[in-house]
Order: sequence, then structure tokens, then C-alpha cells
Amino acid sequence: MTSSPASSPALWQRSAADIAAAVRRREVSCREVTASVLARIAELNPRINALAEVLADEAMASADAADARTLRGEALGPLHGVPVSIKVNVDQAGHATTNGVIPLKDHIAREDAPVVAHWRSAGAVIVGRSNTATYSSRWFTDNGVHGRTLNPWDAAVTPGGSSGGAAAAVAGGMGALAHGNDIGGSIRYPAYACGVAGLRPTAGRVPAFNPSATSERGITPQLMSVQGPLARSIADLRLGYEAMARPDARDPNWVPMPHELPRPTGPIRVALFKRTPGIPVDPAVTQALDAAARWLQQAGYEVDEAELPFFNEAAALWRTLTVDDSRRNIIAGVEQHGDDIMRRSQRYMLEGLAETDRDGFLDALARRQALLRSWSVFMQTHPLVLMPVSWQRPCPQDEDIASLARARALIDAQSPLLATAALGMPGLAVPTGVAGGAPIGVQLLAWRFREDLLLEAGQVLEDAACFTPLVAR
Repeated sequence: MTSSPASSPALWQRSAADIAAAVRRREVSCREVTASVLARIAELNPRINALAEVLADEAMASADAADARTLRGEALGPLHGVPVSIKVNVDQAGHATTNGVIPLKDHIAREDAPVVAHWRSAGAVIVGRSNTATYSSRWFTDNGVHGRTLNPWDAAVTPGGSSGGAAAAVAGGMGALAHGNDIGGSIRYPAYACGVAGLRPTAGRVPAFNPSATSERGITPQLMSVQGPLARSIADLRLGYEAMARPDARDPNWVPMPHELPRPTGPIRVALFKRTPGIPVDPAVTQALDAAARWLQQAGYEVDEAELPFFNEAAALWRTLTVDDSRRNIIAGVEQHGDDIMRRSQRYMLEGLAETDRDGFLDALARRQALLRSWSVFMQTHPLVLMPVSWQRPCPQDEDIASLARARALIDAQSPLLATAALGMPGLAVPTGVAGGAPIGVQLLAWRFREDLLLEAGQVLEDAACFTPLVAR
């Protein structure tokens, strides 16, 4: 195999699609690609701590095995030779599923979770385990096991959470793809904060299961939590997502839906959602939405400014259901095992939120169905929604513990993440530029199992924005 020409980007800078194609053509070896990414990790990760565990020896062994398959002429998967990272809250055989929690630091998984198994079988080379928040429960990435992750654009700004390590790793060139998960914005907000693309698939689209778990997830995570990819381009995001979204009998909630569904007839109508009562909007967010709306119109979409039905109620419902479900496990765990920052963050999150009794919880679940129906009807006429990821720019580190007032303002600002997660819908965070030295972007929303529409529209925005998500310094 021959190395890339000197004029080409360094291998760690190249996209997943480019790497897979070059490996398939035998222009570059998996070992060369992996060595380049590991060198980049050695350079950058000590500064930003995106990867809680670097798997150098294991990755090189995987790369060598992948090269052997190439030389034998075996069929190669869509991610063959592509360096990726896996979040530390998902099982990867032989490694601790810490979830950022001290008592789990030696909780070694014996087998792979579905997303890990699927990426491995697609040919990916796992170079590291990405950092998360304690119990994966903040829009910041810090915990008592692995420490704090910094945003590679600006250390004073959150890298997002809880998949902040994943987003920072991709933005910094420490792997072309990263795995994340999202129950309340944990893929989309880190993507937004670090200037990369992040896809929250429909609940039921990507199989999820941790073999090391000692009990089943509660009903709220079953309805809202999803696994998904982060990448520097929409094309790479599609590769990673399609490799993830394959069947696994361990998740009975997986839905066998095709990746492409019939397109709506005529121009696709997009609802532009720019404001909601009682929540201030940063001018940079408004400017990003206006630019994205213009780009979609230029590409043939019809964009109408509109309100979303029961939007604020849907965001409030997320808090009711998620917090009440968490009282049985995470909330007590944070108080007993969490670090001081996480305890304060949780107390601010719970402040003023009454505990729901059994009937109240069941009533909230029933009300969720009514909200889903109203959104389903709305999206018959507007198959896409253009909306913020957050009503504010990526926030300073530890904004959620600065004061109770600022914590409440942050929760309000994140309502575009919460409302959509509460309904189990797919969302796509797309970077559009920089504001005040940090990335800015928008969110696209579609009805369930219409990731195809999200990725198509996301490609339009990516092409128009001409934004370079890779932090090369």
C-alpha cells in the first residue's frame, strides 16, 4: 500500500467516507490511518481530555487485522479502517462502563452493546472511550472518575454534555466518527457546542442494550433515550448512523424501518420556529436560523414561520417524566456517589419541581400521547422543522451551578432539546458558523423515522455554510 501524497490532508484530518474509500482502493493502510489518529490523540487529548481511555494497543491490533482482511480480498464493511470512539456509558467488551460514576470505575463489560458490535462489524477501529458527565446527566462533561473535558474551540465554553467527550474528540480530529446518546440533548448540544454534526435518531431506530446492566431501564429512558453518531460532515454522519441502525435481538423495541421512505409530493414545507413566549433568544441564534431558512429556500424548500403545538408543555413534560423516573435510581445515586458539582447541579434541576405520585406520572404519560398526536398532525403539512438547538449560544462552563437563577435560565434555553426528546423524535444539529469565537448552528426536526429528510436538508445547510468544523490547532 502507498501513503497519501504530501499535498493531501493528514490522515487524522480526513473524513470517514474518504478513509473508507482510500482503504478500499488500497491507497492507504488501516495501520497508517490509526497511527495518524493516535498521534493526534497523543498531541491534543492531554489538553482537552475528550477521551477518558485511549486504546492505542487495541486499536493498532484491530487495524492490523483489518489490513489482513483487505489483503485477503474479503468483503469490507462501510466503516472499514475508520477510527471511532465509544462513550463510556455503553458496554465495550473488556472495558469499564463507568458512566462517570466512581463506584462503576471497575465495572468491566464482558460483551459489546449493539452499537459497538455494529460498528465493529462494519470495520471501524475503536481508538478510545469518550468522556461523559456524572451519570450522563448534565449539559457539561465532568465527573469524579475521568475529570473535565474542555471545548477545543474555547476552554471557557462547555463542550456540551453528556456526550461532550465525543463531540470534542471529533472536532479535534481524534477519530472521524464518535458514538453518543441522547435523552435530553446529549448528542445535539455537544455537537452544537463543538461545531460538529450530531444526529439524534428516532427512538427505536438504533438498538440499545447494556449487557452489564443489573436491571432494565425505566419507562422514560425506553421512550426517550437513543444512540446516535457525531461527525464532522453529514456524509460521515449518514455512514455512522446506517451502520448503527441494524437489528439486534437484544433490543425488542428496535423497529425494522428502511432508511429511505417516499418523499412528500411537491416542495417540502419547513416550519421555521424562531421564538416561544417567556424565553429570551440570543441574536446569534436568530441570525443562524434566518441564514439556514434562506439556504433552504434557495434549494427549493418552502419555509414558513410557525409555532409548534404545545411546545412549552412538551418541554415541561420532559422534566416531569424524566425527573420522576430518575428518583428511583439516578437522583439517589448522585447524592450518594456523585461529585459536589453534580450534586449542586441536580439540586438546582429539582428546585421547585414537585414529586409526582403514581397517578400523576401515569397522567403525564397519557398526556404525552395527546402531544404526539398534535405534532403528528402538524407535521403532515410541515415535514421538517427548522429550530434552535438552544435559545442561547453554547454557555460557559458550569453555568448550571453558577446560581439557581442561571440554572433555571439554562433549562429554559434548552427547551428545544427537551420537547423533542420527550416525544421520541429525531433531530439533527448542524453547525452554520462561529459567533463570539464559539460555534453556532441550528436544529432540524422531522417526524419519526424520517432521518432521510433530516440528512438531506442537513446536507443543504452544510454545503451553503462552508463551515470548517475541524479544530486543527
